[in-house]
Amino acid sequence: MIYTYPCDLTRDDEWLVATFAVVTEAISGGPDRAEALVQAIEALAFALSGYIHNGWDIPEPSVQAAGQEMVAVPTVVAAKLALYSAMRAQQVTKVELARRLGVSEAAVRRLVNPDHRSHIGQVNKALAAVGHSLVVEVVPA
Repeated sequence: MIYTYPCDLTRDDEWLVATFAVVTEAISGGPDRAEALVQAIEALAFALSGYIHNGWDIPEPSVQAAGQEMVAVPTVVAAKLALYSAMRAQQVTKVELARRLGVSEAAVRRLVNPDHRSHIGQVNKALAAVGHSLVVEVVPA
């Protein structure tokens, strides 16, 4: 899955408010388009990390409509969202993933937690342990 979500930017007095149709918890904004989009990335990543903390499924991005901006979460966050989703789909527990990786369950908790800094190589190794791989795509801004 690609963790890039359509974002609506709406002018509210002197502020551009950024919202997401399928991640309604992510609301932010800024005085101009550039700042509103930077803040939208952080709000989206924060809201999706809440889905993990609450044990919810990560929502599929909606289709981009005219006038919407596409906002992607940071690469490490996307990898952690993918790991969490794969574990849920396969009913792989943190204990089981820890066994597969030869690490502690606490290490796996950190790998799945978007709020914890992790090396992308470690998350990629965990993805491989659940039969997935990370693909990075670069597109024009």
